[in-house]
Amino acid sequence: MILCRVLGHAVSSRKDERLEGAKLLVVVEIEPEGAERDELHVVADTLGAGDGDTVLVVIGSAARMTGPTRGQPIDALVVGIVDSVDVQA
Repeated sequence: MILCRVLGHAVSSRKDERLEGAKLLVVVEIEPEGAERDELHVVADTLGAGDGDTVLVVIGSAARMTGPTRGQPIDALVVGIVDSVDVQA
C-alpha cells in the first residue's frame, strides 16, 4: 500500500465501458510526515475520498480484488481514507 494525498479529479469522456461511472482521482505519494514525493497516480475510488484527503492506495492486481472492482480495467485503487499517521522513531 502507498500513502497518498488527493490533489483532484480526472475526468474522461471516452473510456472503456467497464469504467463508466468510476470516480477517478489524481493523487500524489507522500511521506508519513506529509511531505510530497514526485510520483503522481490516477486511481479509482469507491470510498468517497475528497480533495486533500490522505488515502491508502494499492497498485497492480490487488486493485481488482474488491467486489466493486472485480473484472475492471483498474490497476490503482483507494482502499482506505486515513484519519491519522503515527510513526514511532
